Amino acid sequence: MRIEMNRVAGDYGFDAKDANGHVIGTDTSREGGGQDYGVRPMQMLLMALGGCSGIDVVMILKKQRQTVTAFKMDISGEREAGKEPSLWKTIHVIFDLQGDIDQTKAERACELSMKKYCSVAETLRRAGAEITWEVKVTA
Repeated sequence: MRIEMNRVAGDYGFDAKDANGHVIGTDTSREGGGQDYGVRPMQMLLMALGGCSGIDVVMILKKQRQTVTAFKMDISGEREAGKEPSLWKTIHVIFDLQGDIDQTKAERACELSMKKYCSVAETLRRAGAEITWEVKVTA
């Protein structure tokens, strides 16, 4: 795996490009000297968690012949206070699924993702983050 970083906006604004040409802009806050050009790197970790787990959950539910018509996640986190580096201390994910989905199967799919399959969740956990989640299913 290879990522190319290219400074494009002020002192801290970078474009991150993967081998397939997908680009994400990153920066720091204006208070930190940035231009608010893109996503903060620590926010990107939470986004990566959502992307990784979301893929897992949909794959698992499709294998169980569950129909997912809409899916969103609300991910919040708290970082360590007064430390450098300031790692994620707690992370909470709300899985909000819609469709013809059995609640028990949805809960199991989310649990499998968060505890077994999602590499990002495991990476964050090994760094000391406590990850919790809840699952909401509506027709």
